[in-house]
Amino acid sequence: MEKVSFAASALEWLVILFVIVIGLVAAAAAVLWVADRMQTADAIRRNYPLIGRFRGWFSTLGEFFRQYFFAMDREEMPFNRAQRDWVYRAGRGEGNTMAFGSTRNLSIPGTAIFVNAAFPPIDDQFAATQPLRIGPHCREPYDAPSFFNISGMSYGAISRPAVRALSKGAQKAGIWMNTGEGGLSPYHLEGGCDIVFQIGTAKYGVRDLEGRLDESRLKAVAAHPQVKMIELKLAQGAKPGKGGILPGEKVTEEIAEIRGIHPGQDSISPNRHVDIGDYAALLDKIAHIRAITGKPVGFKTVVGSSESYEELFRLILERGEESAPDFITVDGGEGGTGAAPMPLMDLVGMPLREALLRLVDMRDRYGLKERIRVVASGKLVNPSDVAWAICAGADFVTTARGFMFSLGCIQALKCNRNTCPTGVTTHQPHLQRGLVVEEKYLSVANYAKSIVKEVEMIAHSVGVAEPRLMRRRHVRVMQANGESVPLRQIRPSWDPTMGEEGRPQ
Repeated sequence: MEKVSFAASALEWLVILFVIVIGLVAAAAAVLWVADRMQTADAIRRNYPLIGRFRGWFSTLGEFFRQYFFAMDREEMPFNRAQRDWVYRAGRGEGNTMAFGSTRNLSIPGTAIFVNAAFPPIDDQFAATQPLRIGPHCREPYDAPSFFNISGMSYGAISRPAVRALSKGAQKAGIWMNTGEGGLSPYHLEGGCDIVFQIGTAKYGVRDLEGRLDESRLKAVAAHPQVKMIELKLAQGAKPGKGGILPGEKVTEEIAEIRGIHPGQDSISPNRHVDIGDYAALLDKIAHIRAITGKPVGFKTVVGSSESYEELFRLILERGEESAPDFITVDGGEGGTGAAPMPLMDLVGMPLREALLRLVDMRDRYGLKERIRVVASGKLVNPSDVAWAICAGADFVTTARGFMFSLGCIQALKCNRNTCPTGVTTHQPHLQRGLVVEEKYLSVANYAKSIVKEVEMIAHSVGVAEPRLMRRRHVRVMQANGESVPLRQIRPSWDPTMGEEGRPQ
């Protein structure tokens, strides 16, 4: 009888609990129904209270389901699953061999296909890539050891542990790290890697109270032996013609101190350097910074029209080749790592695969191939991307998003919200906990080493000893009719022996 009584009592309590839960759910539904009917911002929820909320939930969840359940390996944008998985495996130091054939659709127009040699060099004829000098006329030229390096990501746009892991990983891999426009932080220097210090339009880290270049602060930055080069950022792929955007929730006290701005406020850079209004002023500024620092100075830009750069190269020849920038970083208009307006990210700026060819040809046509180094930047995250850029004429390749993937980025598309779930682009401590520097710096180094190794493998396959010996004849580009055409046929390299007919336009 006691057991029966206990069971009946338990059942009675479960029924009461069930009724309470149902009542609470009904009460919550009633409150939401009234709130939806009374609000005026959302027409769907106002006309269809409570039910209309499902549309918002499904729209939010749709991004997640497309990424993990519905999109095929090579369908997703801006980077597909196959590209990200390659970086993840490379970061873990795993082999990147695969079985049963390629999943890549080689018939898509624009696909690059490398031309393997009938009789490639045997293994002992294969050479590692040698360092390449940048800034031969500087007091402190830079012999850059690697053709593959980390592009600009500022402390502020990415988190403290992300900067620390990149710095340590870059040192281990023997590559440079670009600071981005947010100034030089202790975390950039922590790992001991080579540093490219970027000066953005707001001149963060080297500005006075009015936002002008502060020579004393610039000298202090350049005094660090790790700082090897200075890069003036004229434009970036995410937002050509608009300055950098750092949301106020990311401007901590420390970041504000490093940049020289106010904490907690949106930090929006000018859309261009106010003291650089034409190419003459640009060359003057480059010469001024080079004189102060003694180090190579170049600039980063997005090409809108290659014709406008004719004036720059003519000015260089008039003034003498010593007046030239030591390097030019060409960014594509395909978007970038941080916050940017959609029209600029989607619609403005020449894609890298066109811009790089045009700028390289113009540099070579003016006889400045050995004077100005060209750095390619923009969606180059896999060996095939990097190898293509070198075939096109780039001396160096940098990537930001590739290294973000090596840090654990899952392309959650929340870089501008301070809610990055992997801790890469957030300043919330509980989310940063997921990015363990002691683990991720090894992933950074492994990824860089894997890129270099596999690009060298492609170079060996096409019949040359090392990557910088690859030329446009070594890559073919798929056309809409299903046939591939050599890149040199589409865009011939500048050949001074051919006169006017040898000039790419």
